Amino acid sequence: MIAVPVVVDAKSVRRGDQLLVGGQAFTVIDILGQPRGGKRLDLGDGVQLVIQPNTVLYATRTVRPAG
Repeated sequence: MIAVPVVVDAKSVRRGDQLLVGGQAFTVIDILGQPRGGKRLDLGDGVQLVIQPNTVLYATRTVRPAG
C-alpha cells in the first residue's frame, strides 16, 4: 500500500482519507450525509467537520499499487 495525494470534495471523500485542515492532519472515521449534498465527517476525538458540495480539501489516500 502507498499513500498518494488527492483532492476531495463531498462526493469523493472516503473513510480512511487523511485530511489536512488548518495545518493539522485528521483521519476520516465516518461520513454522514447532510441536506443539499453536504457531508458531516467524523474525524475522531469528537472532531466533526461539515463540508458542502463545493468544498475542496487536500487529502492523502492509501491505495494498492497497480501491478
